[in-house]
This record gives sequence, C-alpha cells and structure tokens, in this order.
Amino acid sequence: MSTNAKETILAAARKTAQAHGYGGLSYRDLAADVGIKAASIYHHFASKADLGAAVARRYWEDIAVELDTMLETTGDPMECLRRYPGTFRRSLEDGNRLCLCSFMSAEYANLPEAVQRETQGFADVNIAWLAKVLEMAGAVKPKESEARARAIFAAVSGAQLYARSRSDVAEFDRLIESYRASGLLPA
Repeated sequence: MSTNAKETILAAARKTAQAHGYGGLSYRDLAADVGIKAASIYHHFASKADLGAAVARRYWEDIAVELDTMLETTGDPMECLRRYPGTFRRSLEDGNRLCLCSFMSAEYANLPEAVQRETQGFADVNIAWLAKVLEMAGAVKPKESEARARAIFAAVSGAQLYARSRSDVAEFDRLIESYRASGLLPA
C-alpha cells in the first residue's frame, strides 16, 4: 500500500472522527470510504488505537503549522488573535463537525492511553501558541499569559460545542463576539 493510501486513510479517519468521535472509527466503514479492503488498513495501523493516535497527532501537528504560519504571514499578533476562532469555525462549516481533538476530549475516559496523550497534545499546542501570541501582542503580562490562553482555548472550543448542538454556526459567531465584548478575546 502506498504512502498516498495511508494519507487517504488518515484523511477519511479525520472526517469520521470529527463527525462521530473515536467511537465512530470503524475499519470496515473507513475501507468503504477509501475504496479498499478493511484488512489493508491494518498494513498501516495495526489497531484502532494506533489509527486514533495517528489521526489525533496529525491533527494537532497540522494545527501547529497553521497557527505558526498565520503568525509568520500576518506578522501581527493581534490579527492572529482575531483570526484564531476561525480555526474552530471551519469544522462547523464542514458538515457541522467538531474539532477532532475536542470531540475526542469528550470521549477521554474511553480512549486508549496513546490517543489520550495525542488529544492532550492538541490543547497543549493551542495554549502554548495563544500564550506566546498574547504576550507578543501585549494583551497580558507574561505571568498571566498561560491562564488567559487556557481560558480562550476553553471558551472557543466550548463555543464550537454549543454551536454544533444547535447546528448553527451563527451561534458560534455570536459567542465569539461576546467574548470580544467582555474582553476575554482581544478585539
């Protein structure tokens, strides 16, 4: 099986996990989505836990690159803080899905340890990036940056959960605006 097949499996698994969580990952269903035999998936991922961990790791790695690229291309930390909620909004726009690691966090107690670690990695990457950008923007004192970053991450991911439960991305937008109006998110 080629590297392209592995990437195709990861992409299909990401879409499934964003819609149905780790519990919704099925080799048989993924094989049907990708157009291969279920046994072929085992060539790259010996177990569902291996697949789940690989999907979560790829997700947070991709987000880390996206956030760093946003900072590099804008050169403006305040603009990055304004754009940050959009990284969560996109999932809602894509079939009312959730951020993959937010969904998996809701299933945390039932996840294999390797998947738990990768799911935590997503939060860690977001919080570290937010703390750095908040400091660069002068929005908080350095000793307050991590606590504020955790609050922003929790609030934005919570807004996504709320909007998904309503199947209404406008609810997400209203919550983000309320966070800006209250000063949680820099305007």
